[in-house]
Amino acid sequence: VQLQASGGGLVQAGGSLRLSCAASGRSFGEYALAWFRQAPGKEREFVAAISWSGKSTRYADSVKGRFNISRDNAKGTVYLQMNSLKPEDTAVYICAAGRVVTNGTRSYNYWGQGTQVTVSS
Repeated sequence: VQLQASGGGLVQAGGSLRLSCAASGRSFGEYALAWFRQAPGKEREFVAAISWSGKSTRYADSVKGRFNISRDNAKGTVYLQMNSLKPEDTAVYICAAGRVVTNGTRSYNYWGQGTQVTVSS
């Protein structure tokens, strides 16, 4: 599975962005998908994940109620709708694919390149 993230940019605090991650590969529908983020000088951290069916999701406490993850298996794409953005959300956002919905980086076998999200105060 190859992953390509897009949709990042510069936004003011309180604004919204929608990230997309397009996947190629025949087995896309079999994988759980997740978003992680990494800020300069910080470790990569879990943001959200969604099961292959879309019926199960998981979020980091820091984004609950503000972010929503969804997927369209027909289009081979996973989305991250980010609302009420805060300066602390600034990071490179990276999509990943794995077999289970989890917040651990080791459970994801495939990683895309990141897309930069910058939230100004």
